Amino acid sequence: MKSNILKGLLFASVLLLASFIYRKEKITVYLIGDSTVANKSPKAAPETGWGMELGAFFNSNVTVDNRALNGRSTKSFINENKWQPIVDNLKAGDYVFIEFGHNDEKIDKPGVGTTLDEFKSYLVKYVNETRAKNANPVLLTPVMRRSYKNGVFTDSHLGYPDVTRRVADSLKVPLIDMHRKSEKVILSLGEEKAKTLFNYVDSGHINYPKGKKDDTHFSPYGAKTMAGLVVEGIKETKIALAKELKK
Repeated sequence: MKSNILKGLLFASVLLLASFIYRKEKITVYLIGDSTVANKSPKAAPETGWGMELGAFFNSNVTVDNRALNGRSTKSFINENKWQPIVDNLKAGDYVFIEFGHNDEKIDKPGVGTTLDEFKSYLVKYVNETRAKNANPVLLTPVMRRSYKNGVFTDSHLGYPDVTRRVADSLKVPLIDMHRKSEKVILSLGEEKAKTLFNYVDSGHINYPKGKKDDTHFSPYGAKTMAGLVVEGIKETKIALAKELKK
């Protein structure tokens, strides 16, 4: 009798130990960037950052912590102490998705704009400080604006996407090229239909009584589309995080 009890206790102990061994560590995916990524207040609806839609693509083992903020650049995100709290909380196996560029190009705003060399140095800082915590940086080029002149699509991002690509290449960081991916989607839809991706609102809306025509920020449909492109990039880069995507 005692022998059976001891065997039962031993078996239960082994199962408990195994559950601890095989329990998967929760992963946090931090998003840092600008208004194209950021969470939006109800007063901004229907404007939607793509970061608001990303979590729905992952299983319960992943938490998406969206720290992106309107108007921020690689410089101001650090100088306003938005980066250090993330570094302090990073644990091994976490991810930091880094997408800047929309505001870095505003060199007429000294507290925000960066030269291309400054932009590079800040990206390198994010990458190195993420890796120092045994976490995983992922670089993303900035998403395209819906920018047409006389029916011809134009790129407004100057040299910033190329800097991101070069940093990713030189430091061997996974790259999701949202710049090219979003351009492909916009061009496939065409000048008029591409408005559905962006925050175009008819007059009379509670948040936009006079309406809104915004070629930078996304509609809910556009945000979900952009988040889908991020997921596409996760699969293409074959980072371990891809295993946590819903089937």
